[in-house]
Amino acid sequence: MPEHLIAAHRATRGQVSQSPFGPDDQIGMLNLLTSESTRAVLARADGGHVIDLSVDVFVGMPTWTAGGEPPFQMWMEHTPRGSAVDDPIGVGRAQNEHVSWSADAMSMFVHSGTHIDTLNHFGYDGRIWNGFTADDHLGSKHWTIGGADAMPPIIARGVLIDVAAAHGVDVLPDSYAIGRGDLEAALDRQGVTVEVGDVVCVRTGRGSVWPDAARYLPLEPGLDLEGATFLAEAGAIAIGADNIASEVLPSPDPDNWMAVHTYLLAECGVPIIEVLELEELSRQRLYEFAFVGACMKIRGATGGPMRPLAMPLKENP
Repeated sequence: MPEHLIAAHRATRGQVSQSPFGPDDQIGMLNLLTSESTRAVLARADGGHVIDLSVDVFVGMPTWTAGGEPPFQMWMEHTPRGSAVDDPIGVGRAQNEHVSWSADAMSMFVHSGTHIDTLNHFGYDGRIWNGFTADDHLGSKHWTIGGADAMPPIIARGVLIDVAAAHGVDVLPDSYAIGRGDLEAALDRQGVTVEVGDVVCVRTGRGSVWPDAARYLPLEPGLDLEGATFLAEAGAIAIGADNIASEVLPSPDPDNWMAVHTYLLAECGVPIIEVLELEELSRQRLYEFAFVGACMKIRGATGGPMRPLAMPLKENP
């Protein structure tokens, strides 16, 4: 893989990067997904052993509300007895009593549950990845570029970096910053390397306390800028974790409260996947796998709920 296609190698700290994939690019390092790479991964995937990497979504779930964002809400729009009383579509009481109809609706912050952050989520000085500006591309309701609708399905080699296990703990301490040394030590322990084109999943252990919001949400352990740089420069096409921010909180950078987000999204073109369920991968010590996932195609959205899957990789013939 030509090194110039790894955007992290040409990034300038604190500045939005121009994409190595051209002036119209909206998906960054996901451009490295090809029909050939997809076929190669699926040819080795054990489809009889599928592990769900997503959490369930429910009222009262832990979610990001620190900036005043709404929690997940769900309500019934139709119930069997209610329809018999209301007759909402005018078919009469007898039909409504015979045809038991239930239907519901929901309202959610798009960064709830397991989801992917798109490249318009964070930037610098009114600009996002590839130099697109809010003045030109942000309407009254959503961005016109770089949103969840641009995200392709992701089928690639997945790598678990079990940092918590490498430290011999169930959960990393509050606000523990995962740097390059932590990642390298975990990879050495596992006998795995990060390759260009990988989806990297970092386990802090916070998933083991889901859905206890009091233990899951505050003072998160996560990647620091050094750790994120190591993975981006290694050629990861997406980086995820089992916590809600992926990065350590609060930020060690006094001038940037989301230093890893801005770096990965705006400088490196690397989408971030958050609130991954990595406990089963850890229990099975499944450090390499086929990662298969796609987000909802919400036009212009800064994130998309997704349900990623992992399948063990069979040995190359």
